[in-house]
Amino acid sequence: MSNENLIIKPKRPKGEDGYKVFSVRVKEEVVVQLEDISRKTGHSRNELIGLFLEYAVEHCVIEK
Repeated sequence: MSNENLIIKPKRPKGEDGYKVFSVRVKEEVVVQLEDISRKTGHSRNELIGLFLEYAVEHCVIEK
């Protein structure tokens, strides 16, 4: 048996992990598509939505 110490660090307060929680309304058809992709890939809907949003933000073009 090892005599190593168990180190427990203080938990960061909510919001300090780099993420922000908010709700959005999504069409039922989009939810069905997300669930299908989730089932096929093993990624949660939340993970997929985050990936899709990051991609959209990085590839967004604003026209005047």
